[in-house]
Amino acid sequence: MTMIGGAWRSAFGRICGALAGVLGFVTGVGIAARLLPMGLSALPYVPNVVAATPWFAVSATLALLFAVLGRRRIMTGFAVVCLALLTYWQAPFYAHVMSPSSQSQTSAGSATLRVMTCNVYKGRADAAKIVELVRDRHVQVLAMQETTEEFVKRLDAAGIEKYLPYAKTASADGIYGNGVWSSLPLRDTVRDEVQSSASQMPAGTVTLGNGKTLRFVSVHTTSPVNGYWKQWKRSLDELAAMRERTGSTYVFMGDFNATYDHAPFRNILGDRFTDAARSAGHGLTPTWPADRSGVPLMFGIDHIVMDKGVSAGGLETSRVDGSDHAALLVTLHVGE
Repeated sequence: MTMIGGAWRSAFGRICGALAGVLGFVTGVGIAARLLPMGLSALPYVPNVVAATPWFAVSATLALLFAVLGRRRIMTGFAVVCLALLTYWQAPFYAHVMSPSSQSQTSAGSATLRVMTCNVYKGRADAAKIVELVRDRHVQVLAMQETTEEFVKRLDAAGIEKYLPYAKTASADGIYGNGVWSSLPLRDTVRDEVQSSASQMPAGTVTLGNGKTLRFVSVHTTSPVNGYWKQWKRSLDELAAMRERTGSTYVFMGDFNATYDHAPFRNILGDRFTDAARSAGHGLTPTWPADRSGVPLMFGIDHIVMDKGVSAGGLETSRVDGSDHAALLVTLHVGE
C-alpha cells in the first residue's frame, strides 16, 4: 500500500508539474510580449497577444497552484514573479475604487460633461438604442465610428437631433466613416483633425458653462490583423503626434484598436493625456467583443483620452444590439 501511495503521489506530482510548465510557458509568452520595446510592438501577432495581458493572470494563478501542488520550486517562483508584474500593470485601474468621491468632487467654477463613444460596426448597430442611451444617460457629446449614410439616416429617424442637434461626420472611402454629435454648438469643425492613414477623424470644439473649451475627436485606428501590423502601429503613432499640438484641450473618443498594455497606446498618452478608465479608477473596462453569445467583454480597445485639466468619473459600458463593441460612457470634469 505504501508503494502504491508513493507511486500515486509521484504521478500526481509529475502531472501537476507538467501542467504548471505548460501554463507557465503561456504566461511567460504573454509577459514577454508585454515587455517588448515599442519598436518591436508591431511584430506579427504581438499586438493580439498583448491585448490579452490581463487574462494571463488566470494562467499565472493556475501555474502557481499546480507548481505548489507539484512541489516545483523554480516554477513557483516564476509564477509569483509573473503575478507580481501583472498586478503592477493592472492595479492602477483600481487605485481609486475605494474613494470615488476624489474623482467626482468639483469646485464651484468647474463644469461637467457626459460623453459617450461607440463603434457601430459598419452601421449595423441599433440606432434607436443609441438614441435611447443618449436620452437616458444624458449624453452631451457622442462619438461614433464605422458609421454609414444609411445608419445616420436611421439615427436621424430615431430622433438624435432632439438631443444632439450639432454634428460633424466624415468618411475617407465614402462607405464607412466617423462622427461627433453634440448638444452644444460645434465650432471649428474639420473632417480629419489627425490626418490619419487609418480613417478620417472629424473634430469640433464645444464651449462649456464655465467658459472652458474642449475639442472632441472621433478616433478609429487600423485594426491589428494579419498583414496590417505596421499600419496598426503607424495609425497609433499619428495620434501620438497630437501631443505636440497646442492651442486646444483635446478629448479623443473612439475605437483605438489597442489596450493600455500596448506600448504605442501608452505612447499616445505620454505625459500629456490620460486614459479615462485609468483616471476613473473603476477597474478594467473591456468593450469588445460585445456580439458573441456567452462570451464576456474581454478587451478594452475603446477609450476616452483626456487632455490635462480634465478628469473622469462615472464610467460605464453598455451593449448595443448589432454592434461588436459596447458603448463607453464617462463624465468629464473640467476645472476652472
